[in-house]
Amino acid sequence: ATGPAMGQDYYAVLELGRGATDADIKKAYRKLALKNHPLKCKEPWAPKRFRQLAEAYDVLSDPMKKGIYDKFGEEGLKGGIPLEFGDENPWTAGYVFHNNPDKVFKEFFGGDNPFAEFFAEDGSELILPFGGLRGRGAMKQDPPIVRDLYLSLEDLFHGCTKKIKISRRVMTEDGQTSTIRDKILTIDVQPGWKQGTRITFEKEGDQGPNLIPADITFVVQEKHHPRFKRANDNLIYVATIPLGKALIGCTVDVRTLDGRLLNIPINDIV
Repeated sequence: ATGPAMGQDYYAVLELGRGATDADIKKAYRKLALKNHPLKCKEPWAPKRFRQLAEAYDVLSDPMKKGIYDKFGEEGLKGGIPLEFGDENPWTAGYVFHNNPDKVFKEFFGGDNPFAEFFAEDGSELILPFGGLRGRGAMKQDPPIVRDLYLSLEDLFHGCTKKIKISRRVMTEDGQTSTIRDKILTIDVQPGWKQGTRITFEKEGDQGPNLIPADITFVVQEKHHPRFKRANDNLIYVATIPLGKALIGCTVDVRTLDGRLLNIPINDIV
């Protein structure tokens, strides 16, 4: 394969050949970013090298950026390439690195301190002011958030759609600050669901730089019903019958959940 016509070689920055896979790219960035991070490497060239690694990974880890770079080089990537069909703007927007290598690093390692695995010369653990939890780069997930979902017997008999608004903390684009935003979660209640049925929305909890958002789980609870009690898949109706009618027999009218009127005969009680 031929390389870009001009400009820096992002593959060479990561010490890779042009046939590198996505796994190779991740592995190379992990190794070199840890090795050349300015908090660990005190050489004067470390900050520049660390930035080059971040830009190379930012490009090569993105399939679209990588595709343009592989075909048109850095010049095409940053200057834009002509679109096959274009009216007012017949060129793609040129790539501009955000120039924040720490952002790339923290997003890759999940915001944790990946240097906890290194030790000082005297054998003590090296603790660096990196901001965030100490660890080995593995993000932690908050425990599940469990909420009750109260449904009527009619909802559980017919099925329905419930829309629930939640407020959660969402990270902004800078990767450091957050804001509170609302989101609508939709639950499609299926006919026959029972009390205790669990519906889980994965990773819809609060976001943070050092954690995986918690799962949100709703647990079905049956609302009190004025006419029926549920026993598994059966409905129990309690009818109060005067003694005189009970002795000679009578008919009890029961309105079902689907609106039908049942005339249930009650035989005389001996």
